[in-house]
Amino acid sequence: MRFMRLLRLLPNHQFHCYVPQAIFTTSAGTTTHLHRTMETATTEAINPSNTRLGWIGTGVMGRSMCAHLINAGYTLTVFTRTPSKAQELISMGAHWVASPKAVASQSDVVFSIVGYPSDVRHVILDSNSGALSGLRPGGVIIDMTTSEPSLAVEIYSAASAAGCSAVDAPVSGGDLGARNAALSIFAGGEESIISRLNPLFNLVGRVYYMGAPGKGQFTKLGNQVVIASTMVGLCEGLIYAHKAGLDLNMYLNAISTGAAGSKSLDLYGSRILSRDFEPGFYVNHFVKDLGICLRECQNMGLALPGLALAQQLYLSLKAHGEGNFGTQALILALERINNLPLASSSSVGKP
Repeated sequence: MRFMRLLRLLPNHQFHCYVPQAIFTTSAGTTTHLHRTMETATTEAINPSNTRLGWIGTGVMGRSMCAHLINAGYTLTVFTRTPSKAQELISMGAHWVASPKAVASQSDVVFSIVGYPSDVRHVILDSNSGALSGLRPGGVIIDMTTSEPSLAVEIYSAASAAGCSAVDAPVSGGDLGARNAALSIFAGGEESIISRLNPLFNLVGRVYYMGAPGKGQFTKLGNQVVIASTMVGLCEGLIYAHKAGLDLNMYLNAISTGAAGSKSLDLYGSRILSRDFEPGFYVNHFVKDLGICLRECQNMGLALPGLALAQQLYLSLKAHGEGNFGTQALILALERINNLPLASSSSVGKP
């Protein structure tokens, strides 16, 4: 058939679309099915010469992740609601456009990392300006926002109906992990597609395949459950050590090498002592994550009292106007409860 001969003639780096289930009728009246996926459309590994990338959301995390991709030689088209946040990337060679749809129309793989599920829905699924409306068949959307598992499944279904692929791939590791390309990436979706995307994921961290669409989001929410109670424990330990008259730097150094050691202690212990509340991850976004966790717990009939307590403490930070601080600002809530500041209020750093 002439169409099939044309496919064989096209160079791999020029062919970006696929037909998920194309049906052809032969001269004998029988039908044959052609199933093409991102994995079978080309045998050439993803690299800067054959794959154009798009990025939606260049905040604390996204900015560093984009920089790694640019430095690896990829052509990058970006959109962010605040253009000034993309200036550093533009100076590195990224091309800024005015909508998620415009990003997708110039990209083969589109990443998104935004704030809230409502933002995810808008930048991907909006019929007028969303990325999916501009993505050609065969393209891939990778949402790295911590969002709702059900929304990840909805995006996967919508992408499949459009002849595209979607992966939910939220990350853990904070601003430091993003800067050092050391993020943990929890991926849900088709395993073959995620394997195909490994060259991209490897530029920003380590990917873990977690299962069907939505499972990446479930994994990240479970990650947040652990972090929430760990941060409560870290801050309570500091309050206790301070009341007991210990040198807090010596205290953190001593416990960090024992069973109480943790990534949270390593990332945030010294920041707390220096009153550095700059956001590696915003309190506002953490409250959002914990709220999603609690709703999923209700759906599953689970009681996680530590999670509920942590969310209440973080909500108290929002009530005090501290939602744009980093999650390590939880120490402020514990200081207020005990009327026991670790340092004078004049030394508190405002982002």
